[in-house]
Amino acid sequence: MAFRGPQVWLWRWRRNPLRRRADAVEAWVLLAAWVVTVLAGVLAGLATARTVEQGMARDRVEWRPAVALLTEQAPGPADSRPATSSSEQVWAKVRWSARDGSAHTGQARVQPGSGVGTPVTVWTDPQGRLVTRPATPSEARTRATLVGGIAGVCAACVPFVAGRALRSRLESRRIDQWGYEWARFGPLWGGRTRG
Repeated sequence: MAFRGPQVWLWRWRRNPLRRRADAVEAWVLLAAWVVTVLAGVLAGLATARTVEQGMARDRVEWRPAVALLTEQAPGPADSRPATSSSEQVWAKVRWSARDGSAHTGQARVQPGSGVGTPVTVWTDPQGRLVTRPATPSEARTRATLVGGIAGVCAACVPFVAGRALRSRLESRRIDQWGYEWARFGPLWGGRTRG
């Protein structure tokens, strides 16, 4: 790697008799890479966040709660207190009717030891299939922000890495050109000194 002295901001755009065309090209490549990196990251992040939030809003509108009945005894001992988290619940087979009246069966989380016929609230999509409870607006915003942020960073990585690779290639080419010019003109600068 070449030795670099202290950095001077925007040196590639300053008028300088030692500045070559390669320096100006590298400056514009760096500027373009940074602009595309920022734009790609921001646009991809915003578009992804908006899509995720709209999808969750659509789920809140379309998904409906339904009352299902247990068709088998839930595993575990019966507990009279309500379950405080889903980790304290168990899976059991339930039956419910869709909006069109068709009967469906599936697995749902219930309190341990619940008996046959115990009513359980489940969430269904328009076709009557079981789904999870839809996200609240604040949960949807949080999830959309996180997913949008990840998508933005991933999208920004592509032009950033491409710009770094192109800059590395330009720098390597510039160093090779310096070596060629030095080999060509170095001997013309004078003879050896006598000691």
